[in-house]
Amino acid sequence: MEYIDLKQCILEDNEQMADQVRKLAAEKKFFLWNIMSSPGAGKTTFILSVLDRLGSGFRIGVIEGDIESTVDSQKMQTRGVPVVQLRTGGDCHLDAPMIMKALEKLPLDELDIVIIENIGNLVCPAEFDLGADLPSMLLSVPEGDDKAIKYPLMFSVCRALMVTKIDCAPYFDFDFDALARNVGALNSSLRIFPLSARTGEGMDDFCRYLAGLVSEKITRK
Repeated sequence: MEYIDLKQCILEDNEQMADQVRKLAAEKKFFLWNIMSSPGAGKTTFILSVLDRLGSGFRIGVIEGDIESTVDSQKMQTRGVPVVQLRTGGDCHLDAPMIMKALEKLPLDELDIVIIENIGNLVCPAEFDLGADLPSMLLSVPEGDDKAIKYPLMFSVCRALMVTKIDCAPYFDFDFDALARNVGALNSSLRIFPLSARTGEGMDDFCRYLAGLVSEKITRK
């Protein structure tokens, strides 16, 4: 009997395209940032806050991933940045071939940062390498501090964890120390940034971190 592992084939093909994305980003010298989270964690509001803080210092483009609608890309357009909408029509994640197609529609020679707002899902997006310089995720306080135990792969593949909606912490039983312990057991190099995009608390600290990473790449000879 012949046995073909279709998932393995799909992931291998994706990895090859992710390498092409990395090569393109290196040649064009733009920083590719993938943001993942569950639905409702606040990705769009967070990105808008980043645009407001870094938009004057860096040239930024956005790739919006959604199963349906263009609601989020319309919000990005209010900031005057180039935006490409990826509508999957059912797929619960973005993959590297989708990102390559989107990059072909952006003025890459005029950009320093390309932000990917991935589809809201803590499972599938973690499996697909997009060739990003910074794989990251948002975890909102209302979701609870135990998500690293329930979705370990997502926390394992990311380099930065933005804990959003900390202004809601007084109303939820969220243990920041427990989160740090659970995350540390999976990924000791994961940087954690507590913040609120609504109030601005913690946003400047994160943006300084991001600006340092971007500057290091785009000024590298």
